[in-house]
Amino acid sequence: MTGTNRADALPKSWEPQSVEAELYQRWVDAGYFTADPDSGKPAFSIVLPPPNVTGQLHMGHALDHTLMDSIVRRKRMQGFEVLWLPGMDHAGIATQSKVEAKLKEEEGRDRYSYGREEFIGRVWQWKDQYGGAITGQMRAIGDSVDWSRERFTLDEGLSRAVQTIFKQLYDAGLIYRDYRLVNWSPVLETAVSDIEVVYKDVEGEFVSLRYGSLVDDEPHLVVATTRVETMLGDVAIAVHPDDERYAHLVGETFQHPLRPEMSVKVIADDYVDMELGTGAVKITPAHDPNDYEMGLRHDLEMPIIMDEKGRIADTGTRFDGMSREEARVAVREALAEQGRIVKEVRPYVHSVGHSERSGEPIEPRLSLQWFVKVSELARMSAEAVRQGDTVIHPQSMEKRYFDWVDNMHDWTISRQLWWGHRIPIWYGPEGEVVCVGPDEKAPAGYTQDPDVLDTWFSSALWPFSTLGWPDKTPELEKFYPTSVLVTAYDILFFWVARMMMFATFAATQTPEVFGAGAEGRPQVPFKDLYLHGLVRDEKGRKMSKSLGNGIDPMDWVERFGADALRFALARGANPGVDLPIGEDHAQSARNFATKLYNATKFALINGASVGQLPQRAELSDADRWILDRLEEVRSRVDAYLDDYQFAKANEELYHFAWDELCDWYLEIAKTQMPTSAETTRLVLGRVLDVVLRLLHPSMPFVTEVLWTALTGHETVTQAAWPGAQDTNGGDKTDADARRRIEDCVKLITQLRRFRADQGVNPNQKVPAELDFAAADLSAQEDLVRSIARVEAPGLDFKASASIEVRLSTATVNVALDTSGTVDVAAERKRLDKELAAAQKELDTTGAKLANESFLAKAPEAVVEKIRARQKVAQEEIERVTARLEALPEA
Repeated sequence: MTGTNRADALPKSWEPQSVEAELYQRWVDAGYFTADPDSGKPAFSIVLPPPNVTGQLHMGHALDHTLMDSIVRRKRMQGFEVLWLPGMDHAGIATQSKVEAKLKEEEGRDRYSYGREEFIGRVWQWKDQYGGAITGQMRAIGDSVDWSRERFTLDEGLSRAVQTIFKQLYDAGLIYRDYRLVNWSPVLETAVSDIEVVYKDVEGEFVSLRYGSLVDDEPHLVVATTRVETMLGDVAIAVHPDDERYAHLVGETFQHPLRPEMSVKVIADDYVDMELGTGAVKITPAHDPNDYEMGLRHDLEMPIIMDEKGRIADTGTRFDGMSREEARVAVREALAEQGRIVKEVRPYVHSVGHSERSGEPIEPRLSLQWFVKVSELARMSAEAVRQGDTVIHPQSMEKRYFDWVDNMHDWTISRQLWWGHRIPIWYGPEGEVVCVGPDEKAPAGYTQDPDVLDTWFSSALWPFSTLGWPDKTPELEKFYPTSVLVTAYDILFFWVARMMMFATFAATQTPEVFGAGAEGRPQVPFKDLYLHGLVRDEKGRKMSKSLGNGIDPMDWVERFGADALRFALARGANPGVDLPIGEDHAQSARNFATKLYNATKFALINGASVGQLPQRAELSDADRWILDRLEEVRSRVDAYLDDYQFAKANEELYHFAWDELCDWYLEIAKTQMPTSAETTRLVLGRVLDVVLRLLHPSMPFVTEVLWTALTGHETVTQAAWPGAQDTNGGDKTDADARRRIEDCVKLITQLRRFRADQGVNPNQKVPAELDFAAADLSAQEDLVRSIARVEAPGLDFKASASIEVRLSTATVNVALDTSGTVDVAAERKRLDKELAAAQKELDTTGAKLANESFLAKAPEAVVEKIRARQKVAQEEIERVTARLEALPEA
């Protein structure tokens, strides 16, 4: 196919919306993303962090998926057998809440009116009909996942894995049931995990109340609280052991003001801050995390004073049945009637944990729950990183990881829900307790525990349960441990650490399935852990509904194309660092895709092709320069991507493709076509070939269209990743050629700037004398004249202006005859307008800097910016004035 015909195969312009969906489906249908466990290629694997079945693609997902897709597309091109395994999480609380709300709205019934089995059936119906919208969005952005291996955390295989590891942990004494303090959601009526608690500043009240005698010279203590209703569960007042004010009261007891049957003991504990408030703290162990820990230390009673709905209960007082908010007022009023409010109640703004799903304040509540004992599991997880079995990128995140796993508390794994993995514990009629594995049956007459497991429990198995564990499968043997986990740093504690715990534990239980890790240590779930930052708005703020600054990635796909979304994200993705982004970034990426498209189409029109390059001796300076630069860029991009430096890699490609290939080599190529067309076409084709392959992981759609048109091959997804043999051979560089071309670029740039300053039409040629001998640029004269549009002088040449350009080895003088090339009247008018604008800026900045009041109040940074603007305005006035004075009379 000729260059022109291949160019004709491309549309007139790049319209991504018209090609992306069809291209993606063609890739899937062709099986390009399907992994073969029987392949002889080296394995590379990633599991997709499973999005919630209720979820929609947000910018955090888009970044996560872009980076994973960039990695796996490159690895395929490098010759690996790649598995990128997708799937979804059943999202216990989120899904059950959504379905409950839907049924309440449409049928006016709650889950209890259906019963457990029927309700779960309704949730499955909802999941099949509405769940998984995010998978369509993943296709829209080009995720090259193996759809044939898609998993769901409640599918049969994963359910088997969950039951297996639960029983292994239970039999090892690492799962137990006990009363512990948990985050309780009164609306959802379940314990929730830390990650499902969001903190908000709320306006509360600060109440100071008096325990003991109401007479000042008799024993008493004053405590302050923002939740006065919890005093119904007070069992102690704590003071610091060194606080001399209260030393005589330690060991004393006071009668509870509202529950006469109870006494409140004064205890001494180092936790108390003597300087804070009165130095005395009320202790409600069943409803406050710090109080709970103190209750354990001092063996205190822990009366629970609220039921599952957050109502006061079992206190035997008139407050029973009241909500927390109602009781807060009623208890304060009752204490005031006794004269126990010692100060006026004052407003107080403080941070309060709220349920992410249902919105109400979380209630710390003592509750009977199932727990995982984590100390030994966490130790193995920490050891795996310390020994280098798993490497964290960036390394600076290691400290956060160790701070978490080295100080981890036992994990609450039970949830009072119906949707999820039901806890495989069964109770006998005489109180017997048995744990039932996946291949076992519970004894007759036994009843199963009603709770389900925390969603994070099944997610913690994701890297190996999705590959077939606990069975020994070809997929597990080929692709485990996975190569890298890519996720945001904010999920480090809640998911990453738990995967590390379960993987290292499971490897000790089923070594015949996993095999040993490095030097016999337990196998890890992934060899590399890459943590990226959070996507924020262009001002660096967290995206939120309240700020109205959220960005829908699908909106960008529709407006700018998937490549633009992906490249904007990849170009800003530095390891562990938040990424501020706005619409300008997407527009810039869209412009870049268009630039690549136009450049490739131009090259094809001019016959560019991919073939064997001539010997270097046959190449021009420009050819050698661009090929040498191509190798530099290729080498740097490889090193950056190996180190997960996506931003640096894509920035390198952006500037090379735009600034050097498109802005300079394409222009130079035009000047070479008349004398060395075939060589120029081959060099141009080779550079585009390599650039498009290097960009494919970040911009899969536009590179597919352009590379297949350029090469005539079927798809770039299966093309080889570029090596040194594709550029300049890797060990050959021509420093002299590079110097000469860089000098030409500098000279042409100065000539263009001079022409613009002189008001010369960009397309008009200007006679000029060039003295290149000293600069060793004689062979480049035609190139410079053509691109700078300065023609050889005639016999009647008379210089009207000159410039001096300092290059790497010498200074070049250029004399020009600009007479007759400038419309003096038009140029004077234009310059007068520029002068007026500059003068206005000078006046504005001068007025501000002369205003003493402004200078006294404005930050120094603001003042410096105004001074800089004033300097620029003054320089512009001088430049324009000089140009006006140099113009001939009209």
